[in-house]
Amino acid sequence: MSEITVVHLMRHGEVENPDGVLYGRRAGYHLSELGRQMADRVAAHLEGRDITHVVSSPLERAQETAAPIAKAHGLDIVTDDRLIEAANVFEGKTFGVGDGALRRPANWKHLMNPFQPSWGEPYIEQVVRMMGALTAARDAARGHEAVAVSHQLPIWIVRSFAERRRLWHDPRRRQCTLASLTSFTFKDDKIVSVGYSEPARDLVPAHLLAGAKPVKGKVKAFGA
Repeated sequence: MSEITVVHLMRHGEVENPDGVLYGRRAGYHLSELGRQMADRVAAHLEGRDITHVVSSPLERAQETAAPIAKAHGLDIVTDDRLIEAANVFEGKTFGVGDGALRRPANWKHLMNPFQPSWGEPYIEQVVRMMGALTAARDAARGHEAVAVSHQLPIWIVRSFAERRRLWHDPRRRQCTLASLTSFTFKDDKIVSVGYSEPARDLVPAHLLAGAKPVKGKVKAFGA
């Protein structure tokens, strides 16, 4: 008899980031009050589900997002370093609409190869680690469901791989909104479907929704 397991890759909620920097793997970036509401909303959405395993990236914003889900199911949070945000040479810098970051000569050497990409962790390396984290969560929740809290870019890349799409892409077109769930259904060891949902969509600022057009003065933290 086949065994069905579901692993929900969840993107963390909104982060307190008044300076609008690309915070990446930097420590000290916590959920905003709105981000905590998003986490609570998803926890309530998943309350009746058969969640037996909750795992998270080591970064604070992911751990804080996982906390209400783990509490609702009486579970401890497991930390998996493979769920961490993608490395990026522009960490700590601002990349707002029209700020000229991409026109600065000092940045050009990092922008030579968008297919790798040359500015950060290679896409294929993200696939390898994220598939490892995904299968580990599957194994920990065999026959049940797991929640794994991670970050936008790694989630989108592993979904693209599973759906046999190219890995290089336009960041504005990632379908991975704050506090969203990208759900992988396994039949035994094989991924048989990938679903997507946004339980906290009404809490997400319009300019941060998947596919939203950039708005001048509003920072959209790609890959956060």
